[in-house]
Amino acid sequence: MTASADPIRFLLVDDLPENLLALEALLKREGLVCDTARTGEDALELMLRHEYALALLDVQMPGMDGFELAEFMRANERSRHIPIIFVTAGTGDASRRFRGYEAGAVDFIQKPIEADVLRSKASVFLDLYEQRRRVAAQRDELARLGGRLQAADQQKNRFLAVLGHELRNPIMSLYAGLRLFDRGSDKFGVDELRSHMQRSLDHMSRLIDDLLDIARIEQGKISLRKERVDLAERVSFALEILRPGIEQAGHVVTVEGPAEPIMLDADPARLKQIISNLVGNAVKYTPEPGEIQIATGTEGRWAVITVADSGIGIPAAEQERIFQIFEQVENGTGVVGDGLGIGLALVKQLVELHDGQVRLVSSTPGEGSTFEARLPLSTAG
Repeated sequence: MTASADPIRFLLVDDLPENLLALEALLKREGLVCDTARTGEDALELMLRHEYALALLDVQMPGMDGFELAEFMRANERSRHIPIIFVTAGTGDASRRFRGYEAGAVDFIQKPIEADVLRSKASVFLDLYEQRRRVAAQRDELARLGGRLQAADQQKNRFLAVLGHELRNPIMSLYAGLRLFDRGSDKFGVDELRSHMQRSLDHMSRLIDDLLDIARIEQGKISLRKERVDLAERVSFALEILRPGIEQAGHVVTVEGPAEPIMLDADPARLKQIISNLVGNAVKYTPEPGEIQIATGTEGRWAVITVADSGIGIPAAEQERIFQIFEQVENGTGVVGDGLGIGLALVKQLVELHDGQVRLVSSTPGEGSTFEARLPLSTAG
């Protein structure tokens, strides 16, 4: 029995308190609790509150005797499976034993009680109960694991469907561009076609890079190339990369931060990735045109990056799983947003690689969301 397991309980029923004390003393062992009752009614009340591995019942009691109590126990769903040993000072004639076994007894012990015999028989039922409890715990754990595997399988199927959709669109765009080149179509200029095809290639490349990054992090194959970097400079760089999408959506982006630089010991490329994924997520889930606020500051030993938007928000039921891989929220029209649903999962893993923290500060459907990332400040002077 593990130290953290609940104790196993025996029920001792006898109308004489000295007999109960003697039984308790004989059965005393670590991990075992003996509950006592002096009447059948008290015993039935205890069985409503606790589970028992064994009941030792005195046969001859005033009022409800041991046989009657056993019959009540067998008639009740909660207590019908408790093994019963009758303790009797009377003669062990066949008719009494037959009635006892008919009432559900598994054994009889004759008074005066032989201590070794009692302990030996009690140990058998204690071990059987502990085994049943372990089997039940294993069954419950298998059920939980089965549920997780089923959820993971459903998540995998959703991901494969999204991946197929996300890759099919740029591939079809490239295929159409090549066909137009082959036909020498005058509908689109060469530069326009090349730009369109380049955007499709960039989209595919970004998807594949994100997938590879997730795999590398989970396998422990990403090593950060840290250097002393200016947070404001990384924010500007990330926004420059996202600018075409921001301008296309008509979003208004504001950036606030202190006049003095905030210096971090971080991997510049990964820091840019953290910021661009947080802001890119806001861009994706904010209806056109919207507002996105980016704020930087310090708090104790932390550099704090806050990204707030006026987007669709995240339902309360989905907020706990948004940092899980392949999870996406609906975009307000009943379908999930584009992408593979790995942006926030990648942010979380990259932030934690930097010994930082990321969290959803607040989110209200229809009003927007606020995310916060904390990274350690540079320790250099």
